[in-house]
Amino acid sequence: MPESPARRVVIAGASGLIGSALVDSLRADGAEVTSLVRHAPSGPHERQWLQDAAPLDPDVIAGADAVVCLNGASIGHFPWTPSYKSTLLWSRVTPTRTLAAAVRALGDDAPALVNASATGFYGSQPRVVLTESSDRGSGLLADICVDWEAAARDAGDKARVALLRTAPVVHEQGVLKPLLLLTKLGVSGPIGRGTQVWPWISLDDEVRAIRHVIDSDIAGPVNLTGPTRATANDLGFALAQRMNRPYVLRAPVWGVKLALGKDATEALLTSDADVRPTVLEDTGYTFTHRTVEEAIASAVPAPGD
Repeated sequence: MPESPARRVVIAGASGLIGSALVDSLRADGAEVTSLVRHAPSGPHERQWLQDAAPLDPDVIAGADAVVCLNGASIGHFPWTPSYKSTLLWSRVTPTRTLAAAVRALGDDAPALVNASATGFYGSQPRVVLTESSDRGSGLLADICVDWEAAARDAGDKARVALLRTAPVVHEQGVLKPLLLLTKLGVSGPIGRGTQVWPWISLDDEVRAIRHVIDSDIAGPVNLTGPTRATANDLGFALAQRMNRPYVLRAPVWGVKLALGKDATEALLTSDADVRPTVLEDTGYTFTHRTVEEAIASAVPAPGD
């Protein structure tokens, strides 16, 4: 169960969708937040890092209750060229390894390391219920997640390390971004059969779940997913219904692969993974949005709103 709320948190990746929402949430409750940035600091709440492969001074994170690492280049950038595949890996593993080294250097005084990962760890495993104890899957994203999590575990055995296996976030700047225009134009529909299970989570629950992990004694992998199973069709139809648009034009898998590439298509759109938030539920977390329909209603204004 959650303990007292964190008083000081260091966040890497604070400018992204999840990071900025997490910063706002923590500060609204009076927590001190230090952001690790790559540009020149704009004030005392920012500290520069990842310059010329220099290590992070452990003093930057000393005294924090938790260090949260959310770095990673967007998986929604296409195509996944060989160069961009390297960027996907580097942008996750390098910041994580740098933070883990600083955490490890603090020994018994180390803060918790709460590090991003993704439900891509499980790959595509149709007709299997996936929990935190399930085996890794196959494919590029699974390979990246395995290396990503290994880098976080390098923080050592003195620190609590939690691995946030996050689902795509149901938000206009998240998983919905490429779907909104198609839906608005009335040309959305099933991707392949559309029956593949897509893990998902609302932004509000993503942030609240991260705070739950920070304030608890949770260690190891944690699936940050909504509690109710949803297919690609469930999400697509709910979005179309919310926007009062049709959902009828099927996109053949071969066409999607031609447009986005094989790796991206198989990792993001045709992947089938029924990922359950077992650890969150077992530790008392209560979801704000229990269905993908509720998450879409919260994220997307209805016509005329």
